Amino acid sequence: MNKKCDCFPLFGEVVEEVRLKMPEESKLELVVSFFKTLGDNTRMRIICALKEKEMCAGDIAVLLDMTKTAVSHQLAIMRQMRLIKPRRVGKNVFYSLDDKHVIDIIEKVFTHIDHV
Repeated sequence: MNKKCDCFPLFGEVVEEVRLKMPEESKLELVVSFFKTLGDNTRMRIICALKEKEMCAGDIAVLLDMTKTAVSHQLAIMRQMRLIKPRRVGKNVFYSLDDKHVIDIIEKVFTHIDHV
């Protein structure tokens, strides 16, 4: 292990107990990527829209006053992180939030913000 800290633990047993419960680094990286994806104003606006109703890229573009190309780019990023899912009907693709977990996370964040 590469040690960077030059501190001596006051409560070594606590440090070891917590170390054993820490998530693996690979899982932490996925969590950080998830929140980085949410950390964009445009993507959050899309999430808020899709929380209300399933929509196609063109309608999202109209709602947010953006180009369809720009919206499609953001949707691709969000699909990669499994925040949203597509549903094809003929030539149209409708997007919705991937699952209830995404809604729960967003609602909890807004609840936290309202209590600050």
